Amino acid sequence: MKLIKVRFNLSAGPRYMKWKIETPDGVSYLDPSEVKLVMHRCTLKNRSQTAKKIYEGAHKVVCSWILCERIDIQQPDELHANTVDQVYYNPRVSPNWIFRGENADSLAFDRLVTSGRNVYNEI
Repeated sequence: MKLIKVRFNLSAGPRYMKWKIETPDGVSYLDPSEVKLVMHRCTLKNRSQTAKKIYEGAHKVVCSWILCERIDIQQPDELHANTVDQVYYNPRVSPNWIFRGENADSLAFDRLVTSGRNVYNEI
């Protein structure tokens, strides 16, 4: 099974600050203010050595993403009560994915959802 790769695009240009979604059928870029992504059976991926260099001051390059088995693209709406904890990544702040204050690299989730540029665990 080919997995779907989701990450936030920070490269300069018309796709700046958009969700980048790579599927077996191609690549799309979506404005986080216009969509809600619902990702199923996900794993948080991180190139830890690259992230550590960024954390120490190196230029930002792609080093993290979410792999998922399925993705639903929906209209944005309010977060549901069962959306409880944010999943966070910024290599300038921490060289790892963060969930509930802990290193979450390679952590698996049944369902992650976006709200704007943020990602949340939805149970």
